[in-house]
Order: sequence, then C-alpha cells, then structure tokens
Amino acid sequence: MKLIGKLAAATAMLAASAVSAAEAPRYGGTLDIGSVYITLSALSWDPADFTWKSNHDTGGMYEQLFAADLSKAERNGGPYSFVLEAYLPKDAIKGELAESWEWKQNPPRVEIKLRRGVMFPGKPGVMEPRELVASDVLNAYQRLHDSPKTQVGYFDHVAKVEAPDDHTVVFVFKNYFAEWDYRFGWGYYSGIYPKELSDKGIGDWKNATGSGPFTLTDYVQGNSATYVKNASYWRKETIGGTEYKLPFVDKVVYHTIKDEATWVAALRTGKLDILENIRWQNVDSLKKSAPALKWHRWLGQSGTFLAMRVDVDGPFKDIRVRRALNMAVNKQEIVSAYYNGNAELFAYPQHPEYGPYFEPLDKMPDEVKELYTYNPQKAKKLLAEAGYPNGFSFKVQVCACNPDHMDLLPLVAAYLEQVGVKIEIQPMEYGAFLGSMMKRTMTPGYFMNNGHTNPTTTIRKSFTSNQQWNPSGWSDPAYDKRMDAVYAEPDETKRQAMLRDMTREILAQAPYIWLPIPYLYTAWWPWVQNYNGELRAGAVRPWPIYAQIWIDQEMKKKMGY
Repeated sequence: MKLIGKLAAATAMLAASAVSAAEAPRYGGTLDIGSVYITLSALSWDPADFTWKSNHDTGGMYEQLFAADLSKAERNGGPYSFVLEAYLPKDAIKGELAESWEWKQNPPRVEIKLRRGVMFPGKPGVMEPRELVASDVLNAYQRLHDSPKTQVGYFDHVAKVEAPDDHTVVFVFKNYFAEWDYRFGWGYYSGIYPKELSDKGIGDWKNATGSGPFTLTDYVQGNSATYVKNASYWRKETIGGTEYKLPFVDKVVYHTIKDEATWVAALRTGKLDILENIRWQNVDSLKKSAPALKWHRWLGQSGTFLAMRVDVDGPFKDIRVRRALNMAVNKQEIVSAYYNGNAELFAYPQHPEYGPYFEPLDKMPDEVKELYTYNPQKAKKLLAEAGYPNGFSFKVQVCACNPDHMDLLPLVAAYLEQVGVKIEIQPMEYGAFLGSMMKRTMTPGYFMNNGHTNPTTTIRKSFTSNQQWNPSGWSDPAYDKRMDAVYAEPDETKRQAMLRDMTREILAQAPYIWLPIPYLYTAWWPWVQNYNGELRAGAVRPWPIYAQIWIDQEMKKKMGY
C-alpha cells in the first residue's frame, strides 16, 4: 500500500509539472472514451429512425447546420459549461454547415447560406468524394419529415423547404416557431449526410460517411465503435494565435461497458482517457487511487421519476393517489442518505441552468412544496379517501442498464410499502425497456430518466398529448393549447413566464413520483488537452468537442501509460 501511495503521489507531481509546461497542440494518438452512455451501443445509424442517441453515435460524421460556439466555454473564459443535454442559449450558437443565415418576412422564413468547400469523402461502393450541396440538406430534412417514426407535430411549423441554388437553403414557416433552430438546425435528428448514403442504405454502419471530423471504420455491438480522422475535414481552429487544421487525434474509440466496476477500473488503469459519467460513490476511491485525474462536477441532465400511467384504468387516474405516493417517499432522506448530499431535491422538469425558465422550490406554490415534504400520515389519509385504505399493488418496469435506478427503486418501494402500496420490480434490457414506452405496452409504473432537453421541449415531450416520451400518458387539451402558444410567442421573456406557469401546474398534478436529481462527474487524465469536461455541443452531440482535443503522448508515456 505504501508503494501504491508513493506511485500515486509521483504521478500527481509529474502530471502537475507536465500540465504547467503544456505546449502547442499536437497531432496523433487515440482518444479512448467511456461516454455518458457507456452501457449503450448505437441504437441506429439513421437519424430518420428518431432515436434520441443518434447524434452521440453519428455526430462525428454527420454535421449540422448549427453547433455550439465553443469559444464561449468556461475553459476559454466564457460563461458556459456545455454540459446541458440539448440546450444552447441563443448567444452560444454558431454556424457549422451554415455559413450565415437571415430571417425574412412575408412569408416568415430563414435563408441559410451553406459553407462552400465542405467535402464528403469518398466511400467505396457508396459514392465518390464531392462537395456538400443544398440538395443534401433537403434530402435529410425530407427523410425526417416522411419517416413513419417522425414525432407527432415535430415539423408542423414548416410550410416548405427550398434550395434556390447549390449553396442556399430556405425554410419557409407557417408562423413563428420558437424552436425552429433546434428542431432541424442542431437538434437530436439534425445530421446532414450525402444523398447517396440514404440511397445505398444509411442504416448499415459500413456505409457511413459524412463531412464531419471523423469517419466510422469499425463497430462491434456491445463492445466499441471506432472513428478515424477525416483527412478532408474543413474546419480549422486558432489556438495561441496559430491556425490548426482539425481534428488533432487520429482515432476516437467509444467503449461500451456494461459493468460499472469495470468501466471505473478502465479509467483508473488508463485504458480510458476520459470517463464522462461517474457516480459520486466512485469519486473518492478514484481520487485516492488515481490522484492525477482531472474532474468536473455537473448536475444530472435527466429527470429521475416513477411515472404513473393515467391513460389506463387504475388508481393513478385519481390525483389523490398520485399526490399520496409523492408524500410517501422521503425525498430529503434520499438526498442526504442515499446520495450523501450529492443531489438536488428539486431540479426537474426545468433545470437550474436554464436561468429564468427555472423556478426554485421555495418559490413554488404550497401544493407543489407539499409533494417534496415527507408526510406518510397524509399519504395514508389521501389513499383512504380515494378508496384504497389498505393500499394496492402495481408493477414497475426499470432499465437494468442504469445502476443508480437499480439501487434507488427498491428504496422507493420500501417507502411506499410503509403506506400499504407494494410494487413488483421488472428489470429490462434497454431495447425492450424503451420499446415498451414507444409501443405503449408499459406496466402501470415506469421508472426512468427522461432528459430535460431544453426549457420548452421538457414540457412538450413529457406532458402533452400523444408524445412518445410521455410515459404517464398525460393528456389535457387545454394544456396542449398553452404549449402551442409558447411556441408561437417570439418574446423570450414572455415564454419564460408562460413556461413557469405550466411547470407549476404539471408538478402539482403529479403524474410522476418526482425524485431528486443527482450530481455526476466527468474525469480525464491530464494528457487530454484543450478540454475541461464539456459534454455536448448540441443535442447529445460531443463531436465538435472531441475534434479540438489533443493527446500529449509524451506526458502519457512518462506517466507510465
């Protein structure tokens, strides 16, 4: 143990001295990453499949019209961490494939000028190398629009999309729509790829090619995805007054690891350069065994809850039952004892980093505050009033891929049992778990994470009618109309007030057992340069971040890795 301690101390000293002597960017090397979604292989290689994880897996190949302006990252002296799952403030968006854009009226439209000289690399059997043109953008949009998997109302605001010439795309809108840039500009399904790819079979990873910084060269489901540098990538970055061609690393490898202890060990032993998602339980041991690691702490980007289905007959149609189950769970104790203080009692459906869209719990009406106060006596009283004096039982599906949920749900079950409500836990693999929600075959209870996404989508996708990501099945026509009004309001200050009101209302209705949101950690070795824990440069898309990272291979070698 003494030897290990000495080695750790020496490693820390070497890392500190090496960092202080950091030089200009360096090319080469492999970046091994345990991503935010380390347990999950790619769900699809086709954006038109509307899988939420598409940008995570394809975003190094399929660029978008817009992306995050990383010059405004905290490591560059800016105000943004670029951790948020799918929210870019208006002053943190820049053109990626779009060189410029302009709003015009009569009819309302945005005219986008595409960047010239952006090349699609050749792919044997798929296409010859050629320049990106406007018809590629139209094809990507039209495939989304026509997809049988298109989310309800996703493009209802678009009247038509036109390409007056090879480098101009015009989106004509039916009316103003507050999420116009997110929906197709930098959102979950906004990747642009060559038309030849959709003709040849975009669902086959072996066909994948795009204008981004990396190209997919190998994929082993349940193991890894390997991306190599795109030699024809267009983007450059100025660092220290010198312009450099991106990307710096030769290769990026996403590792899929199912077991938490295994992925933590992979970081500790240097087999991973970056581990983007670490639970608090592992932090102290890693800091002791690998003191050279660098750290970033961030508040979770997904709401944790037990959804109670109101779209099927059963006890959850009664608001008294839903409110009772919230009061039966000691949420303050979960924060202090289960998370050891590494969580926020109240941080969903709006996220604290959304600024004026977020309203803290102490500003909420009493009917909301009551749901976060442990009161089993009142819970029993409400259950009796609703006709369940002896409680009831129900089944709950949970994803076995989430260690936190597998640990937390039995604790929630124990609280509920104290008021006579028993649950039967059904762990599922992710594909089956997600499929049950998409097909509406879930059990009455559904325990999940649902991304905050952004201040408008967090309400729309989870609480308006007929939405895929609405696990409770909540439906209220009047509420739907209010959501429509939010999207039609061009004044952001007014939108913020409207969404605060809608958030208060849905919290009080309690379609979920609202649970605390944990803090998570990202850790990386000091040879990973030009990085400070940033996770997303758009909707779950980290690839512009990876393109700027370089590996100090000399430091890595000196540290014994």
